[in-house]
Amino acid sequence: MPASFSSAPSPAPVSDGVPRSESIPSVSKSSGWKSWTSAFGRACGVLLDTIVRWLALSRINPNVLTFMGLVVNTWAAILFGYAVAGTQRRMFFYAGLVIIFSGFFDLVDGQVARATNRVTRFGAFFDSVVDRYSDASQFLGLLVFYARGDKFFYVVLTAFVMVSAIMVSYTRARAESLIGSCRVGFMERPERLVLVIIGALFNRMAPVLWVIAVLSTITVIHRMRYTWTRTQDPPLAAKAGQAA
Repeated sequence: MPASFSSAPSPAPVSDGVPRSESIPSVSKSSGWKSWTSAFGRACGVLLDTIVRWLALSRINPNVLTFMGLVVNTWAAILFGYAVAGTQRRMFFYAGLVIIFSGFFDLVDGQVARATNRVTRFGAFFDSVVDRYSDASQFLGLLVFYARGDKFFYVVLTAFVMVSAIMVSYTRARAESLIGSCRVGFMERPERLVLVIIGALFNRMAPVLWVIAVLSTITVIHRMRYTWTRTQDPPLAAKAGQAA
């Protein structure tokens, strides 16, 4: 009778008493997760999760957190508008710190909504509307600053940036009502916030406004072209079907 063969897997080869499949990883592979940047990222993640759990236990409405973000951004706008030539660097620096703090509410409102099972379509709508007001408030503060300093050119530039920022969001929302998804383009809200923070902290707001103005305009044009291309597809497909 032929000998039967066991289907059990053979043991892993052993090297120095340790199976190779369980061998200790090399130092070069383990150094990445032991780096201080990874440790800092994990610590921030743990802290954020702890804050989200605390807020969830408090049963605070996520829409309240969203609105608080607008309040904090309005505070930054007041600091921008209150600045004069002699206090510009200091007041802009404070405004940059405030905008960084406002990002906390952007991080936690959605997570708290999910943790408390309060994710709603109105919540997403409310968040989008409040974000537009938050963006506009920052640029409105800059408008006041430049107007008080009799810098007409930068008043016009800031107004253009404000309109462009709103149009970046509007073109996406309007396009997605027609074609389902329109995520093309670069200059969205996170990028704008980072640039405004850099301009405020390092007192380089004028070049930042130029960058936002140019890239926002390019993004709007890109989304318009992308939507035009997508809306041309169905009629062409229908004509092809009729011709066949």
